[in-house]
Amino acid sequence: MLMRTDPFRELDRLTQQLLNTTGTWSRPSAMPMDAYREGEEYVIALDLPGVSTDAIEIDVERNMLTVKAERRPVTKADDVQMELSERPLGVFSRQVVLADTLDTEHIRADHDAGVLTLRIPIAERAKPRRIAVGGGSAHREISG
Repeated sequence: MLMRTDPFRELDRLTQQLLNTTGTWSRPSAMPMDAYREGEEYVIALDLPGVSTDAIEIDVERNMLTVKAERRPVTKADDVQMELSERPLGVFSRQVVLADTLDTEHIRADHDAGVLTLRIPIAERAKPRRIAVGGGSAHREISG
């Protein structure tokens, strides 16, 4: 149902984690994702802790799904001195190529407890169906 678009994404994630780099709009960081089929829907769950709902963009063009989000720094008063900062800030993005068997016209998105969940219905044309076999004793001859 889905195909990874970047074979080096995991290497980029590890490099960013080691070098403590933040994502930018031109070079966003990866976001962790789970994808699975649940009944008649395909579900994609993306971890976005600390990201507000208005900072999430979801686009679909043909069969390419793109999710971008930005975790902004919390505004601090002038008298605050940061002792430790481990939570990554910046832009996060994920692109997923969706199969033609998915109905991209009816994608639902929910953001709750730091998890963005996308539910994509399986297209009617992709669902199994029974084909009736017609019988008949009339044979026709094709003449040329």
